Amino acid sequence: MSGHQQKSIEIQYFALLQEQRGCAGETVTTAAATPQELYAELKDRHAFSLSADVLRVAVNDEFESWDVLLHDNDRVVFIQPVAGG
Repeated sequence: MSGHQQKSIEIQYFALLQEQRGCAGETVTTAAATPQELYAELKDRHAFSLSADVLRVAVNDEFESWDVLLHDNDRVVFIQPVAGG
């Protein structure tokens, strides 16, 4: 690990991610510094089919950029935009 500190992150899943993960949420211990790193880690671990560029990320109930720094006990939600017809 590149010197990043381990932190506990609460993750909530919706829609397709929830289906692929098989649960609505989990708490993970990670050294990921940003939501982008965190999602890459989870995508590998759970074989998510969605790429980060089709998702939005919220940290502690606020939409954030993918490169915002994560902190211990943050709550992260990866949100799949609703498909319009």
